Amino acid sequence: MVRAVLYMATLAATKWNPVIRGFYLRLIQAGRPVKVALVACMRKLLVILNAIVRDGGPWRYSPASP
Repeated sequence: MVRAVLYMATLAATKWNPVIRGFYLRLIQAGRPVKVALVACMRKLLVILNAIVRDGGPWRYSPASP
């Protein structure tokens, strides 16, 4: 059940979340199969969600400086 919910959230994130979408597109361009890229994005989303719970605040994305 949790995996199904995480999968659906990841599908939405690959379309609307710029961080997850960029990660997903990089994996696809690197030749990864779609399912492998989705599972990697699921893990990334789960790490983000765990950090939100740990810190007790909203998620703030700050791009890395070049």
